[in-house]
Amino acid sequence: MARRGTPGRAKGKAAGGDARAKGRQERPGSGRGAGRGEREAVSRPVGGVAELVPDRERPHGWTLLIDNAPQSHVDLDDPTHLSFAYQRRLGHVIDLAAPPLQPLHVLHLGGGAFTLARYTAATRPRSTQQIVELDAPLVQFVRDHLPLDPQARVRVRAADAREGLGRFPDGWADLVIADVFSGARTPAHLTSAEFLGEVRRVLKPEGRYAANLADGPPLAHLRGQVATAAAVFPELALAADPVVWRGRRFGNAVLLASALPLPVAEFTRRVASDPHPGRVEHGRALTDFTGGAAVVTDAAAKPSPAPPPSVFENP
Repeated sequence: MARRGTPGRAKGKAAGGDARAKGRQERPGSGRGAGRGEREAVSRPVGGVAELVPDRERPHGWTLLIDNAPQSHVDLDDPTHLSFAYQRRLGHVIDLAAPPLQPLHVLHLGGGAFTLARYTAATRPRSTQQIVELDAPLVQFVRDHLPLDPQARVRVRAADAREGLGRFPDGWADLVIADVFSGARTPAHLTSAEFLGEVRRVLKPEGRYAANLADGPPLAHLRGQVATAAAVFPELALAADPVVWRGRRFGNAVLLASALPLPVAEFTRRVASDPHPGRVEHGRALTDFTGGAAVVTDAAAKPSPAPPPSVFENP
């Protein structure tokens, strides 16, 4: 889901998600130990207003919202359950990053409810993970109500995403996952070729980069991000819902990039088999999709477009 990497109010989100009313106060007994019928939503001021809403279908499932925008879903009983479509696609990326159960070094830019870090810890025990999340109060809120497994090797750093990225040594990561939003928009400094150059520096030669992007018609931001990634990584794939590909709705897309060939066929099969099937493009078709869009540089970078208000009105 989806987090922030720049000062100010920030939301990582699942575009088109379910908006819930906020304003409830924290109450004792609303964490993991509460009974299914007793759980109530809890909220706390962070960079905006964070709220955890109980999942009525899962006894220990919670949805994290920031300023009423759904960002992450966590099931404390089953961290392999990924509720949001874009998070399932990022879960496929994690699954395909190495043979099953092989530990990874994973850097998460954006923390949210630590959904993907929990997934990695559950599916790849002994992995070493680092989360860079700007909003320290949000981190504490999540730790208080959705504690990490103490056996999981996950460290959280409170820092701007690009600043935190710069502190990692060359070739540290098998996988870098970016899910960073500020005010429901990807910050400008995380959209440039210079930023992606830093990502590539931190990746191992065979490492992969995955990013949650959001855009709507006419998809100018998404086209520019693909063109920019192509200037840094020779291998790309992009997964999105068919209605997003057709430019009919604002939504999420997952960009996958690497210096080495990607498992495109298996990624495509998994994305197509999801409960909400998506489509993957790569190669010439993805190049054609960019339509000659310019590579984004730090000097010209802009945040991603803001989603229309209707995005969060319906599940």
